[in-house]
Amino acid sequence: METLLGLVIGIGLSAACGFRVFVPLLGISIATMTGYLMLSPGFQWIGSWPAFVTFSTATILEMAAYYIPWLDHVMDMITTPAAVVAGAMVTASMIGEMNPLLRWSLAIIAGGGTAGLVQAGTVMLRGASSATTGGIGNFLVSTGEMIGSILTTLLALMIPVLCLFLVAFLLFFIIWRAMRPKHKHAV
Repeated sequence: METLLGLVIGIGLSAACGFRVFVPLLGISIATMTGYLMLSPGFQWIGSWPAFVTFSTATILEMAAYYIPWLDHVMDMITTPAAVVAGAMVTASMIGEMNPLLRWSLAIIAGGGTAGLVQAGTVMLRGASSATTGGIGNFLVSTGEMIGSILTTLLALMIPVLCLFLVAFLLFFIIWRAMRPKHKHAV
């Protein structure tokens, strides 16, 4: 049961990585340092002071960069693969004692996949915002992503089952939106 709960928490945190890479890592660091969360063996470094300082600095820089109009697109290119890696890492850090092959397979597929899909959804949303508002609306998208990452991190740590259902709905919506046929309007 502990492994399943760890996987559920990891998937929620992975979704948060899809919104912002470093917010969930900072959340895990704080939760570990306060004794609220126990990490899997080999991941205790996330709850150290150097990690806390690093994740705090990276979170501030990442959030600020998304508010610079031309830099937000560059950040999407950088953070897409970083989100997948972070999603796999946070999921692996939540799964208790398990065969390493199974742990990392679950982490990469469930964690990395979730983070990648959420990140892809935010990239599509930012692209649509840029196309329709000339980039002016990206401020709102960035704010929504930041709020989404913070709330998803908190929900994953405090109410993981609810977070899992919300993440499942979000992933379904992203996949449905990406796969629906594009309608051409008659001129």
